[in-house]
Amino acid sequence: MAEEHHYLVGLDLTGRRVVVVGGGTVAQRRLPRLVGAGAAVELVSPHTTPSVSAMADAGEITWHERRYTDGDLTGAWYALACTDAPDVNAAVCAEAERERVFCVRADAGFAGSAVTPASGEYDNLLVGVLSGGTHRRSATVRDNLLDGLHSGVIADPGEDPGESGEPAGVALVGGGPGDPELITVRGRRMLARADVVVVDRLAPRELLDELPPHVEVIDAAKIPYGRAASQEVINAALIDNARAGRFVVRLKGGDPYVFGRGFEEVLACAEAGVPVTIVPGITSAFAVPAVADVPVTHRGVAHEVVVVSGHVPPGHEQSLVDWDALGRLRGTLVLMMGVERIERFADTLIEAGRPADTPVAMIQDGTMRGQRVVRSTLKAIGADAAEAGIRPPAVTVIGPVAGLAPDQERSAPG
Repeated sequence: MAEEHHYLVGLDLTGRRVVVVGGGTVAQRRLPRLVGAGAAVELVSPHTTPSVSAMADAGEITWHERRYTDGDLTGAWYALACTDAPDVNAAVCAEAERERVFCVRADAGFAGSAVTPASGEYDNLLVGVLSGGTHRRSATVRDNLLDGLHSGVIADPGEDPGESGEPAGVALVGGGPGDPELITVRGRRMLARADVVVVDRLAPRELLDELPPHVEVIDAAKIPYGRAASQEVINAALIDNARAGRFVVRLKGGDPYVFGRGFEEVLACAEAGVPVTIVPGITSAFAVPAVADVPVTHRGVAHEVVVVSGHVPPGHEQSLVDWDALGRLRGTLVLMMGVERIERFADTLIEAGRPADTPVAMIQDGTMRGQRVVRSTLKAIGADAAEAGIRPPAVTVIGPVAGLAPDQERSAPG
């Protein structure tokens, strides 16, 4: 193969006309990044994939539902020939040459005037790799570069504080259900920039070992006093450190807004004039059952999911839960923080109308190495959980979905 020489450059396509000819899987891969770059994308193709059609329906691109004709590139800044017909792609490239429009030819990259690099994003960096047409090589190198940046093997000094795209102050980060690999990419990036980390007991603590030595770690679980006072002390730790010019990450388990008291901390910071960045996390309510082979919804089995806090029991003066209404539902109930009172919750649901033989799955330490699962029924879950020695943290799934298993052949209606 003759050596290819390409000049790697970043194009500002915002608001500029880009024409994509062909609506197959190649176009489907290329379109999202073009749309994300702000290009005014026009697709020319008699047919397209459902995903591309959905983009057109959503107004993200303009779809000309016909075959390519000479003149389609007039006024374009950039073009991609992505059809499965070499003669059509050649014609598109020929017009592009006449119109002085850079053109990518998907079926024969060397024949176009531009090539698409294997690209990816990391912390406002766009990484692109060209390898003279050997796409697998460029993709592999791209992946290795991104992995190195994410893991810290490849050092990234970051931007100057005044030029950084990340806000100062506090980042409220959802750490996911427990497995450190299930934190979001953005959450991990925030941790890498932290000066102070205020961490919850259920947050993925293995990630703390990756922090540089200068990062101060405040263990929120060790803050003294009662629950209300503890939250006040946590709020003060966030605000005081942020006001001192430190970038503070509040690392929580699951998602900060799903029984994580995250919005209380946002309100406290807002009142103090401290900016907050919200980084959602994978909620344990859905992720823990999924890892234990319990789908919270399933076609023909459950059309509703209700996530309920078990922090206070039924009948408690502070309870906001309508347990009678939950007892009348037929779908899925996900109970959080309900291990110690599971028998009382079960009895209340049965009294409210839930059948006693309703399947139940209780998952302790979900996504972690010590994960344990107990499958039972609403009537028996209290005794079964006690016999198995289930302890918090655990997620309890109540409903027909808890009786499903991937090794059983089932046919769902609908």
